[in-house]
Amino acid sequence: MSSTEPRRTALDALHRSLGATMTDFAGWDMPLRYGSERDEHNAVRTRAGLFDLSHMGEITVTGPQAAELLNFALVGNIASVGVGRARYTMICQADGGILDDLIVYRLGETEYLVVANASNAQVVLDALTGRAAGFDAEVRDDRDAYALIAVQGPQAPGILASLTDADLDGLKYYAGLPGTVAGVPALIARTGYTGEDGFELFVAPSHAEALWQALTKAGEPAGLVPCGLSCRDTLRLEAGMPLYGHELSRELTPFDAGLGRVVKFEKEGDFVGREALAEAATRAAENPPRVLVGLIAEGRRVPRAGYAVVAGGEVIGEVTSGAPSPTLGRPIAMAYVDPAHATPGTAGVGVDIRGSHEPYEVVALPFYKRQK
Repeated sequence: MSSTEPRRTALDALHRSLGATMTDFAGWDMPLRYGSERDEHNAVRTRAGLFDLSHMGEITVTGPQAAELLNFALVGNIASVGVGRARYTMICQADGGILDDLIVYRLGETEYLVVANASNAQVVLDALTGRAAGFDAEVRDDRDAYALIAVQGPQAPGILASLTDADLDGLKYYAGLPGTVAGVPALIARTGYTGEDGFELFVAPSHAEALWQALTKAGEPAGLVPCGLSCRDTLRLEAGMPLYGHELSRELTPFDAGLGRVVKFEKEGDFVGREALAEAATRAAENPPRVLVGLIAEGRRVPRAGYAVVAGGEVIGEVTSGAPSPTLGRPIAMAYVDPAHATPGTAGVGVDIRGSHEPYEVVALPFYKRQK
């Protein structure tokens, strides 16, 4: 694969025909937006949006010891995931640093689908392959075997129900089941990255266009619109969901990121990073690390990743993600700040935006929570 040529999804020609603004994302040519980012964002919050997520990295792990391999390779207790269910977890280095955050679906007794972020798919594949030594299990690169289409928003269940006889009502959050959508075989998962209800549909790339068109047609009366990566970012930011390379990195352990709950020390056997993570857990308890908080602007200037968070003339943290929030109508940010300034309502906190200390309100995450 040439390092200069971005990869294209099975829906590439369709995106261009819809007038999408394309961008290089993690080596893929992806739609950034089709029209107005704000309109796309609001459609997902109030109606429904359609996303091409085919850049995500699918890795299949199969075999008699697939569960044991994943328990060793990842920090979560994957062996306890029931068939048809999914779990959010992480893969860490031996020193506890986060290589990626993942969703693992248990498709069968001895078959799992690991979904990695596009930017880390090769890293995760290499790590799993290396860690598989000695286990009776196979790690398979299935990135070319799947296209991934998401339909997200309050109208998503109704739209999808019109195209499938799968039991969507019985499909819980973080569960997946095989079914047929608009005549296309799919893994139907009730997962997403928007803070809304919705589904992610894993299908063969050859079926992607037919499925997209069917969803578009079925969603038309409900106000469904195609959505790009730009609104996906503001949606996940409002929902307080971490993005690798921003809130998560190799320099941080899950405990530094406030996500220590994903590390399951109680599971049987050793796992990569166990010792370092146990030390990180102790360290976090004795000397709390910086805390991931929400910041809401009092003014109009937008904070960006890397900007310093300040209080009393001192740097007390750093912005990890920032953007205008269509839902709140003000700029927002996620930032790691010193524990002394992490309590919601803490006074005197600002963000250094090009030398000017702009006032910000510290709030608990997420900024937005959907009404059940």
